[in-house]
Order: sequence, then C-alpha cells, then structure tokens
Amino acid sequence: MDKNIAISSMVSAYKQLNQETKFIPGETFISHASKVISSEEIFALSEAVLDGWFTAGRFCARFELKLKKFFDIRSATLVNSGSSANLVAMSSLTSSTLGERSINPGDEVITVATSFPTTVNPILQVGAIPVFIDVDIPSYNMDVSKLNEAKSNKTKAVIIAHTLGNPFNLDEVQKFCEKNNLWLIEDNCDAMGSKYRDKLTGTFGDLASLSFYPAHHITTGEGGAVLTSSAKLRVLVESFRDWGRDCYCEPGKDNTCLKRFDQQHGDLPFGYDHKFVYSHVGYNLKMTDFQGALGSAQMDKLPSFINKRRENWLKLRSLAESLEEYFILPYEDPITTPSWYGFALTIKPDSKLDRTSLLRHLDEKKIGTRLLFAGDLTRQPSFRDKQYRIVGELNNTNLITRNTFWIGCWPGLEDEQLEFMISTIKNYVKGNIQ
Repeated sequence: MDKNIAISSMVSAYKQLNQETKFIPGETFISHASKVISSEEIFALSEAVLDGWFTAGRFCARFELKLKKFFDIRSATLVNSGSSANLVAMSSLTSSTLGERSINPGDEVITVATSFPTTVNPILQVGAIPVFIDVDIPSYNMDVSKLNEAKSNKTKAVIIAHTLGNPFNLDEVQKFCEKNNLWLIEDNCDAMGSKYRDKLTGTFGDLASLSFYPAHHITTGEGGAVLTSSAKLRVLVESFRDWGRDCYCEPGKDNTCLKRFDQQHGDLPFGYDHKFVYSHVGYNLKMTDFQGALGSAQMDKLPSFINKRRENWLKLRSLAESLEEYFILPYEDPITTPSWYGFALTIKPDSKLDRTSLLRHLDEKKIGTRLLFAGDLTRQPSFRDKQYRIVGELNNTNLITRNTFWIGCWPGLEDEQLEFMISTIKNYVKGNIQ
C-alpha cells in the first residue's frame, strides 16, 4: 500500500474515534475562540514528521506561496508568532539602510491605547515612544480625528490593529501617512480575510502582521507572518527574522548570490563567508516545517472559515437586537466586509449592569468570554515606568476598560451555541434590572 494512502487511512480512522460530543447547554463549554482541525491537517503534519527536515522547508515554502496568492502580495515571511511578526515589522524599520525614514530611539510611533500588548510593545522594544489616541465606539478603532494633533517632528510611523477583525479607517490613515511620509504597519492578526472597499486588509500598509495562534482565523499552533509589497522591506524583514544576517540564502542553501567568498563586509577580512555576515541586530524567529504543513492545509479552508465567522457574527447581531437598551452593540460599516474575530458588547454607562458579575454568570454557564485585550495599556503594570504620550482624553478607552467584553463567533460554533449565549445574557439582564 502507498505510504500516503496508509497514513491518510489511519488519520481518518483516528479522527472518527475522536468526534466531538453533543452540545448540552450549560454543561458543554463554549470557547470564545478555537481552532477547527480535521484529518487533512493531521495528515499534513504526519507528512512533515516523516520528511525529517523539521526546520523551515518545503511545507513552509508552500504555505508562504499560498499566503502570497491569497493576499496577492509580493512577500509573506513566516515567523513563530503574530507578536514576533509585529516585532520583526517594527525592527525592520530601524535599519540604517532606510536613511532619514529609519526609526531611531526617541522617535515616535502613533497607535491606540486599547490594544493587545504586542501591537504596542515593539515600539518600546526598538527604543521609540508610543503616542496614544483614543478609539471610537462601537468600531473600537482609532479616532482618526486626532491624527494631526498626534503628529510631531519626531513621528516616524503608525501601527494599528483592525480590532476584532473590524477594519479601521484606512482612507484617513493612509492619507495621513502618505502626506507626512510615515510608515504604516497594519496589525492584521485579528482580521485575516477582512476587506476594506473590497481590498483585503493587510495589503494597505508598508508592512502587515498575521497570527496563526489557535484562536485566530487559521492556526499553526504558534506562528505568524509579515506581509509586504516592498522588495527592500522584504530583505530587511528576513534579515531581522534570521539572526540579522546579510545573507539571503534559503535554509540548507549556499552561495545564492554567487559571491559568497568574494566580498568586503565592514571591517571583516576580505572574502569572509557571507553566510556569517550580520548587517542587523536580529533574532531567530523562524517557523518550523511542522507548522508550515499545518498552515498550508488550513489555507485551503480559509474561505469557508471566513464565511462561517461572518455568518455567526450576523446571527449574534440579529439575536442581540433586543439588548440594545443595555448594551452598545457592534456594527458593520457598509464599506467593509469584516472577517470577524469576536462579537463585542459594551455595557452602557447608565445601565445598572455590572460587567464582572455578568462575566461570572457566563462562566458558570460554561460560556467563554474575553475582555477587549489589555483595555487601557497606560494603566497596565508594565507601563508604569515607560515613556509615552497621550493625545487628548482617553474617554472611550476608559469605558472599554470598565464595560466591554466579547464572545465568540469562530467557525466551530453552530446556531444552538450562538442562541444559548445570547439567551443567557438576556436572562441575566432580566434578573438584574429592576
């Protein structure tokens, strides 16, 4: 029997023995986010194991090709997490090869305070200063009216996430960046497949990040990618990902440039092996071929995942209409087509509802929830001794920190789970509003 057929048969048999049990409301846990894996992914992982290559190889190359085709973009560089993708993207902009546009210690980068930490942390990690702007509700994205006020003669870049898959105002942000010659990094980790004016998010900025953590749109376990259409930035991204090396040979390859022993590099002896020349202070943030195999298999299912996320979000939005008296409900801008990551609810300030009490109740009913990440980052312990600047008031940021949470709309959820989540919230409201 052919090796692949034998493996495929065994994988299918294993999956049949591990079918999910029937959903029992209040007893079966409903995760806020999770992966959807079937026999195709397990078979791909098995192939990668039997290849015995382990580090980035043919499966990573296949995965990168599928990403480039999906986004119709020049470069997709795989890394070991979405957080690393943001770090590599920001670090690449510190290269001295970028001249006056290079980000140096003390320069400023505009962002929002309501964020996941690793959207903002790279600003600090390269020695720059975050400049925080408030967000709008219920988009939970940057209040773009504050952009001009945020700019100073030290501003070099803007980095923002498409919150929960909802695209931020790319018309205004792109216009602002182009007018002021600023870099734009799109944190697209929550938004794989989202569209703004029928164009995929992640293709507007100079650089963009993706995450393949199990909670995201596709998964490689841990993993991420950096997208760019710039050949120059692609070289920098790969250098910072791969120890800061100057050489661009693929793993296991030598002398791609045909000048391996024929160049002068810095103060090194002439002819110093180009594979061991380092032009930047970089990292080792590569993806393994196991992850590449898993990601490549998941890419084939991405369109169906995106459709299911949208279907689930729209179902939740319809079911939640009667809650509008007590919650600020999310909305979908007509010029966008979000690939939703979660369904956000903000308790209205004049409501008698208490978020902590509600979340405890949902937890007791086995319904997973999450806050809107770190809330106001400037109030987090990690920012106590950090240098940053705030533009205007963070009123909506503070409301989000007190009153916002979200529930899942991931592809593994079906109508009975969605209905149970909303009905549980409705029953709580009835029992707690006098």
